[in-house]
Amino acid sequence: MLVLDSGGVSRLSARTKSALSLIGALRAHELWPPIVPTMVLVESLHGDPRRDANTHRFLKMCIIEPAVSERTARRAAELRRRARAGSAVDALVVAIAEPGGMVLTGDRADIEALAAHADAVAVEVV
Repeated sequence: MLVLDSGGVSRLSARTKSALSLIGALRAHELWPPIVPTMVLVESLHGDPRRDANTHRFLKMCIIEPAVSERTARRAAELRRRARAGSAVDALVVAIAEPGGMVLTGDRADIEALAAHADAVAVEVV
């Protein structure tokens, strides 16, 4: 399972050669389609349809996770407390990736700090 934070969404929605290449590699490794939690949309979108057009187009290829369970929210809080790093959204992204998932991020420090306390969550930086 692949979970994207806002950095992952921004990078993959850019419509560049490197983004298309990365999407191809993710597909080849059976990590496609990625999961994008709805709270990540708040950080990824500008609220302007013209500026958000590429992101909206990209999100149609993703699995949008509309709800977070109480259990996942509590786990995210625990990860955040133990890591002493990251935002609530970062912690939720890592908790959703448990167990054994991967987070694609642009925020190496916070996500890796959270993943260090998670159940087998890998981190890839874009």
